[in-house]
Amino acid sequence: MKFLIIQTAFIGDVVLATPLVEKLRRFFPNAEIDFLVRKGNERLLTGHPYLRKVLVWDKKKGKYKDAYRLVRLMRQERYDWVVNCQRFAVSGLMTILSGAKNTAGFDKNPFSYLFSRRLMHQFGTAQKPVHEVQRNLGLIEHLTDSSFERPRLYPSEVDCLKAKQLCPERRYVCIAPTSVWFTKEFPAHKWVELIKKIPDGDVVFLLGGKEDVEPCERILQMSEHSGVVNLAGKLTFLESAALMQGASMNYANDSAPIHIASAVNAPIVGVFCSTVPRFGFTPLSDESFVIETTENLDCRPCGLHGRSDCPLGHFRCAESIDIGRFPVK
Repeated sequence: MKFLIIQTAFIGDVVLATPLVEKLRRFFPNAEIDFLVRKGNERLLTGHPYLRKVLVWDKKKGKYKDAYRLVRLMRQERYDWVVNCQRFAVSGLMTILSGAKNTAGFDKNPFSYLFSRRLMHQFGTAQKPVHEVQRNLGLIEHLTDSSFERPRLYPSEVDCLKAKQLCPERRYVCIAPTSVWFTKEFPAHKWVELIKKIPDGDVVFLLGGKEDVEPCERILQMSEHSGVVNLAGKLTFLESAALMQGASMNYANDSAPIHIASAVNAPIVGVFCSTVPRFGFTPLSDESFVIETTENLDCRPCGLHGRSDCPLGHFRCAESIDIGRFPVK
């Protein structure tokens, strides 16, 4: 059997599609499994032991031109199944043009009416949540079973060695304080409040990409903790995962670092501001916590992915969160 998994969205979305790889490997140990991601996200899957190939869609080279290149590659591979976790049109078009014997995807994809298997994409409720991983696994349930599978990333020995060298003897925590969306991002002054609760002897690593260097530096300057270190832009995805794995605790917004922590079963606190846990993006580690406001706000959630600013201007979904509720070891 030969499978292709498509997830061309953001970092966290790729991580939450990795359970499909794990489960297909378990049920089809001799299968060839490939994964298609957008350029930049392939580094998440470096050295993955169950993947044969990682295909990369370079949208900046020409979105449709490069999609056509990938379609030609897919047709050469003659996949038995193309499983599309992405809900947007171009990925759906690539799926139906792939030449695969069978295709599967969500009904929200505009081309899903042409898929062999079409699954309803739906959110749960506060009482009965449905995780994104459950939704993704539903795409292959007919080939496997209904059991749950956690996301997995595979930091190398080199990644783990680098993480260990950063803090060889002292306890440390990691904080990923930023987000692409303003209303998903716990405010800097609230992160500083949290840092003040962390024992002086511990190291506090601030994590993020190159675009997060300045926001992390501001938090470092605002805090009066002697052990704060700004690592934004200095680590790869898998080096960050290895570092999080050794932390006494990790803290992050409702964004990719939650899922990276889950993929190495690292302790994690997920902070939900404008978004809500019932959307299905909560942490999955054995030791995990969800922090959100206790106020009953009519305006929350104000959107699925967050917004560039608070529509009402008060940002109560974040400002009302009590730092005293955060677990600190």
